[in-house]
Amino acid sequence: MNFIMVHFDDVLIAVTSVVTAASAICALTPTPKDDNFIAKVRSFLNVLALNVGKVKPAK
Repeated sequence: MNFIMVHFDDVLIAVTSVVTAASAICALTPTPKDDNFIAKVRSFLNVLALNVGKVKPAK
């Protein structure tokens, strides 16, 4: 946990870069298989952002 607190900026950049790259791949490929991967990543990030229960994540 201390590592994350010290390197919060780097962790945030890495996470957003992965999500951005994965979204670009889904947009460029016609198969729904990779779209399922992005849906799993998005749901995991929603849990990390505390978007659970009755809270609706931004679209």
